[in-house]
Amino acid sequence: MAHLLGGENLTVSFATRTVLDGVTLGLEDGDRIGMVGRNGDGKSTLMRLLALRSTPDSGRVTKRGDVNVGYLDQGDVLDGDLTVGAAIVGDRADHEWAANAKIREVMGGLVGDVDWHANVHTLSGGQKRRVALAKLLIEDHDVIMLDEPTNHLDVEGVAWLARHLKTRWRANQGAFLVVTHDRWFLDEVCNYTWEVHDAMVDMFDGGYAAYVLARAERDRMAAVVEGKRQQLVKKELAWLRRGAPARTAKPKFRIEAANDLIADVPDPRDSVALSKMATARLGKDVLDLENVTLDFLDGDEGQKLFDNITLRLAPGERLGLVGVNGAGKSTLLKLLNGEIQPTSGKVKRGKTVVTAVLTQDVKELDEVSDLRVIEVIEREKRSFSVGGKEFTAGQLVEQLGFTKEKQWTPVADLSGGERRRLQLLRLLVGEPNVLMLDEPTNDLDTDTLAAVEDVLDGWPGTLVVVSHDRYLLERVTDNQMALLGDGKLRGLPGGVDQYLELREAALASGAVGGGSGAPTSASGSSASAAAASGASEAEKREARKDLNRIDRQLGKISQQEEKLHTQMAAKSESGDFDALGELNAKLQELLEEKEGLELEWLEAAEILGE
Repeated sequence: MAHLLGGENLTVSFATRTVLDGVTLGLEDGDRIGMVGRNGDGKSTLMRLLALRSTPDSGRVTKRGDVNVGYLDQGDVLDGDLTVGAAIVGDRADHEWAANAKIREVMGGLVGDVDWHANVHTLSGGQKRRVALAKLLIEDHDVIMLDEPTNHLDVEGVAWLARHLKTRWRANQGAFLVVTHDRWFLDEVCNYTWEVHDAMVDMFDGGYAAYVLARAERDRMAAVVEGKRQQLVKKELAWLRRGAPARTAKPKFRIEAANDLIADVPDPRDSVALSKMATARLGKDVLDLENVTLDFLDGDEGQKLFDNITLRLAPGERLGLVGVNGAGKSTLLKLLNGEIQPTSGKVKRGKTVVTAVLTQDVKELDEVSDLRVIEVIEREKRSFSVGGKEFTAGQLVEQLGFTKEKQWTPVADLSGGERRRLQLLRLLVGEPNVLMLDEPTNDLDTDTLAAVEDVLDGWPGTLVVVSHDRYLLERVTDNQMALLGDGKLRGLPGGVDQYLELREAALASGAVGGGSGAPTSASGSSASAAAASGASEAEKREARKDLNRIDRQLGKISQQEEKLHTQMAAKSESGDFDALGELNAKLQELLEEKEGLELEWLEAAEILGE
């Protein structure tokens, strides 16, 4: 494969911190590279260097003379006074670009619903992002570099961009480098992954899933080496401490050797462990929307954002919301939170409900922008009980990835990802029992996202997530619903894939949304699935009961299975092989029962069309 561009011994420092230290790498024809790493570790810096948008402190970037590089900055770089058409195609006549099928495909995929004559400054964040992408993608580039291209894109936009990048060049032609937190996107389009950390870059074959597996193996091997080294440290320190103080004249070389063992302990990377807070008791009634209609907030006559929708949130429910931009996802959260009232219909709120909302722009932190990170949390509480242990505010924010030095950073100086992490922790320490997250993945790195998901996995309250990140939605929510732009709320038994199919069908038929006949509640979506599978409603109700029963039984079997494994390990250590045989026989019976229940579950799920 032909070499396109590369960097040799790249070093970049900011003040006393080295972001890149002697990094050497390159891009060749056919490379589809995803770049991951913690916020602030240098991903965007490295991309700007390779795109020749900035210069390193030392080292150099070289590229083949005929290579054309396209670059999408993370920020908004469009001239707000230009019209959408002028921003994308410049002063080219319509017939010049409209005759090109590839350009028409980009236009249709990204800006087909954007007013061609509107000024850029009047567009939403998602529309500006799509205009900037369209401007880049209609040009012929050998290498494309995209810094957070999925920010502000909806699920459809992300899916379209993935398809475009996969088919833009032949397999052994062109190259792209993308920085994104969208793990589904990374898996879908990348054949290599670069991890930027500790001023260096590690390279892995494959997309995000392959990278996670390879990193886990690397960390496991490092843990083995570290374990052996720690044993040596303990032995040397024990030797140094032996004997009375008056008789501890140890050979100097042994003391130096012990100090060397301690001195080369690498500084641990920031530990991002978002701690689960205690949750206020949640009663049987949570939040219900009953036959709610809401006119557009700009007051257009005859226009309705929501048209007679019904939504019932149960205790512990985990709901994901997807939809086209402008369909009202954020507005729906405001309705649930009581920030706005419907034009008609009822919003019922349980007596014990305590809500918390993580907004897209995190403007709530503006009121404390003059405070430091530690001071913001101390305002809420000075000590916290997490998992039966007491933590100070300083210990808690350190678990969130804010080092002791970073804790004293003014909020106004935090990056977007750091602000989002701080606000999430601020919400959690308030002990809500209904948590609503509006695009929580914006500006967060993949490690932080994994930690956030770990917290949400164990979140005992009710969770509502609005996100274009299908990896997150499928990971932390049990049910998904869609706002299709027609004022209706529709259940998605088939998840995000079903949503994309509905949108494609709607666009193909020329409809705005999913059709006027779309169900308006979760129960309506179940009816739709029932009709699709051809079973009666009575059969569906029975199947749902079976699923609940089987889930409970499988949970009990998992506990019994774990208990048997523990008992078998104990008998194996004691050498009681007769008892071990009996336990193994019980385990086999349990596994057969589990297999039968799993088959029953699949049959019930098939009846429901799930």
